[in-house]
Amino acid sequence: MEPFIHVTSEIGSLRKVLLHRPGRELENLVPEELGRLLFDDIPYLQIAQKEHDNFAKLLRENGTRVYYLNDLLSRVLADEKVRERFLRQILEESHLPSQAVYESLYRYLWDKPIMEMVESVEAGVRRDEVEVRDPDPFSCLTQDSSLFYLDPMPNLYFTRDPAAAISDGLTINRMKMGARRRESLFIEYIYRYHPAFMRAGTRLFYDRTCADNLEGGDELVLSGKVFAIGCSQRTSAGAIKALASKLLEQEVFERILVFRIPECRAFMHLDTVFTMVDYDKFIVHPSMMGPLSVYEVTLGAKGALKVRYIHKELDKVLCDALKVPAVDLIKCGDGDRIISGREQWNDGSNMLAIAPGKVISYERNYVSNRVMQEHGIEVTAIPSSELSRGRGGPRCMSMPLDRDDP
Repeated sequence: MEPFIHVTSEIGSLRKVLLHRPGRELENLVPEELGRLLFDDIPYLQIAQKEHDNFAKLLRENGTRVYYLNDLLSRVLADEKVRERFLRQILEESHLPSQAVYESLYRYLWDKPIMEMVESVEAGVRRDEVEVRDPDPFSCLTQDSSLFYLDPMPNLYFTRDPAAAISDGLTINRMKMGARRRESLFIEYIYRYHPAFMRAGTRLFYDRTCADNLEGGDELVLSGKVFAIGCSQRTSAGAIKALASKLLEQEVFERILVFRIPECRAFMHLDTVFTMVDYDKFIVHPSMMGPLSVYEVTLGAKGALKVRYIHKELDKVLCDALKVPAVDLIKCGDGDRIISGREQWNDGSNMLAIAPGKVISYERNYVSNRVMQEHGIEVTAIPSSELSRGRGGPRCMSMPLDRDDP
């Protein structure tokens, strides 16, 4: 049977992808909640949806089958027992203030049609939407000042992070920030109960119940033999060790490159500073040129992990790992300190390769796009005035499920 998951590179022609169309969760962003929900601004939903629809249309026009998160989850939740299990788990992980709130929200959401229930979970539930009759007269003393009983999930349209497809399997990730941790529960239920995943025997390389944090923006499949991962603000050394053990022991890869990157908002994941766009070409933030601290992990005797420290320029690291004579490192913002800083903030280094040498980028990063074209890359630039407010680019907004081997 043809596998549903097959990703052996960053650049093979994209055949299947998972997206989430932004919904009402963006309209439940308010200034006092922005920091906690990991946003710097409030996108205008109608424009964000048009921009996202254009992104999906472009993918389809290039031969990619687009799957939507809500469609896959709704099919799974058609089973009443699975729906009950999902709803109870999402509420249990939402840190509700009392049992009375839990029961009231459960009844409120359970009574909705399936798709509406899913959209309501994503959008969050305001305190004025549900009547809660709490038998505890002191419960009012423990309630916080939040406007919501159930927090919105505005980061969901960045489907790259909650899970990642690697070879014929998945990592279902434990997200670093509390505001995003429930997102991977959606993927877990799809993985466990959707027939496409069950029939294909999709392997699981990492589970959201693991103790250490891992996010998909730090996971890059450089080739069928080499995997790169960022040790970053969002992915911990413990998760990298656990994942490396699994991938090497199961002979998914021969070596893993661990890149240590600065722990800051602009550089939150490896794919915000470094993206593969062709067999030997990469778009990079100038700060990544090196020399860098990189750790090569391989499998030693008796299954022990061998770690070799590398302190070299990025091009030398990649040439050695990919066994190529040279690589072309294309600098975000053409290497200009001001331009690269501005375009990096709007994910100038975060492009989605849909085929070797063919990428989707945000049109606002026009200097980076021009330089890419000068280096022989075909760039399709998409409008992003509202999507970019979430601090994620085209790669962040997409979870490839199936690519051709390059």
